[in-house]
Amino acid sequence: MSDIIRLLPDNIANQIAAGEVVQRPASVVKELLENSVDAGSTSVQLIVKDAGKQLVQVIDNGKGMTDSDARLCFERHATSKIRSAEDLFAIKTFGFRGEAMASIAAVAQVELKTKQAENELGTLIRIEGSSIIVHEQTAHPVGTSISVKNLFYNIPARRNFLKSNSVEMRHIMDEFVRVALAYPHVAFSFYHNDLELFNLPEEILSKRAVSLLGGSYREQLIPCKEETDFVSISGYIGKPESARKTRGDQFFFVNNRFIKSHYLNHAVMHAFEELIPGDSFPFYILYIEIDPSNIDVNVHPTKTEIKFDDEKTVYAIIKACVKRSLGTHNIMPSLDFDFNVNVSGFTGLSANNDSNTNEYKEFTTKPFASQSSTERSNQSNWERMYSGMENNREEVYQESIKMLSAINGKEDVARLDKELLHTENTSTFQLHQKYIVTQIKSGMMLVDQQAAHERILFEKYIGMLQNKFGSSQQFLFPQTLELSASDFALVLEMEDDIRKLGFVFNVFSNTTIVVNGVPSDVKGGNEKDLFEGLIEQFKQNRTDLKIDRQENLARALAKRSAIRAGNKLTLVEMNSIIDQLFACKTPNFAPDGNLTVVMLDMDKIGRLFM
Repeated sequence: MSDIIRLLPDNIANQIAAGEVVQRPASVVKELLENSVDAGSTSVQLIVKDAGKQLVQVIDNGKGMTDSDARLCFERHATSKIRSAEDLFAIKTFGFRGEAMASIAAVAQVELKTKQAENELGTLIRIEGSSIIVHEQTAHPVGTSISVKNLFYNIPARRNFLKSNSVEMRHIMDEFVRVALAYPHVAFSFYHNDLELFNLPEEILSKRAVSLLGGSYREQLIPCKEETDFVSISGYIGKPESARKTRGDQFFFVNNRFIKSHYLNHAVMHAFEELIPGDSFPFYILYIEIDPSNIDVNVHPTKTEIKFDDEKTVYAIIKACVKRSLGTHNIMPSLDFDFNVNVSGFTGLSANNDSNTNEYKEFTTKPFASQSSTERSNQSNWERMYSGMENNREEVYQESIKMLSAINGKEDVARLDKELLHTENTSTFQLHQKYIVTQIKSGMMLVDQQAAHERILFEKYIGMLQNKFGSSQQFLFPQTLELSASDFALVLEMEDDIRKLGFVFNVFSNTTIVVNGVPSDVKGGNEKDLFEGLIEQFKQNRTDLKIDRQENLARALAKRSAIRAGNKLTLVEMNSIIDQLFACKTPNFAPDGNLTVVMLDMDKIGRLFM
């Protein structure tokens, strides 16, 4: 029997390895930016075309490479960062595996130009699919320029899996923001399709955070600093009022390496306990300096996960540090943006002051016009359905209309007979400005005004998105809205659908938009909050639910623009909600599945007094 095990050729092995290291253009951006920082650069330029599918280029003024190093860097497991296994526990650089450049060269057309200060000429290398096409000397300034063109050109199936340009740009933006936040003392610039998105000079952390994440954080930053023999913490947290409904802008850096840690995130959340709602998430940028021998960064190819020798102590120190900063911010003067948290500090607090580290849980408008009686749906049939039934409420609802959802799809729902509608709602009133109570033939009906309004608006917005039309009310004075880089990229990704809902806006700068109009049925006076809330609610839904983008947008806008409990309604407005609710396809449930209506027939009411 012949042998069947063979050694794979280098080009195939590199393509397989690239599957872990290079998943999308953002992966290339991350690896190249990190290499530039590791090279000691003080200025790094990122140039992207076609969301990285056509070109990703990084130009730096670092120390450059020799001719032999330039050639060797494209070999697998070739690295300048480690020499032995023991070096894995003394790493302070981004890269160390020696996989990135070989993986990138296996799935793209790469051009490398580099030169060291002591050399008169630099080196030019062109490589395609792991094969060197050109290797020669060239004129080049000190530093390195790497161009990655036509990513996945030789693996069409992988290229077809890439998302739209707006989605890929959002991922690229995330990687750029993380590296730029990790090194505020390095100047960064970012160009997409010849348009300058960022031009960040060398600056202190507070200014870098505002430049990248938006001016809304300017008044929200609270310095956070702690020094112990084991670990040092520095950075900023946001005031409790800046907490959002999505995780959003939360950054941990360990020895300047961005990491993700649910456990350490819980330490911050615990410190904010009782200061923010349970469903909100605070902003923070926290830098953890620790001896590399006490951590293991060789856990995952993306290097965003690390292990600590004593994670509980790190947890306790972070929580104590955040609590102390929150306790002092009320008496602290307004933040001086010339104050550098990385240099100036305040008296530390011992980690021994907080030993509670055993807990761990993963955190994972306008009132409407009344409709005519011909537009009212079949409230009478609802009454008839409930009258005479002995089943409990849960059993009744199981037999009633099903909610339109990703599970139920477009299943036909029972339509009620409009001719049987009881049109005289003369005994209608508002209970605690939360529920609408009305007398019906078989007893009485309670309507949750917010849930009902969400259902009405949701079906209206879904219709707008499907019909590609939404009416708008224009502003006399347009409103400027400054967004974080990731939120701005998300808005561009959803631009067409947002406009279909009735929003009118223009891009003003790389993170700023000018809102000129909102949907016509939105109550005036809160347009800016509405747009911001729409984005936040969309991100929250995307985290919690598996629904398509249009349904997510419709849900998000309905949630943010519906009338709230506590709003006093007139009789006309209450009747209008009831009319429009029963004209919906699925009137008995809000978009999130909560009940909108409860019926109490006379028999049930009578049994309450027995």
